[in-house]
Amino acid sequence: MAGCGKENPMSDETSRITQLEEIIAHQSKTIEELSDQLTEQWKIVEQVRAKLDRLTERFLSLEEQSLEAPAVTRPPHY
Repeated sequence: MAGCGKENPMSDETSRITQLEEIIAHQSKTIEELSDQLTEQWKIVEQVRAKLDRLTERFLSLEEQSLEAPAVTRPPHY
């Protein structure tokens, strides 16, 4: 009796291919989502880097000004 107790090998292969295609589709979506998140994070890193550069320049400028300022001395009536 042909086919008794045995599954169709073509059906198994088709099922396996379908399963693999589903896995690939899921992984492709995940990779795309991760790529989008990475792009957004990179934008934030660039903004933070630019802000840090501006703050560093401001700090150095203020530090320079404080060195050029005359020393604070007590008024003569103390």
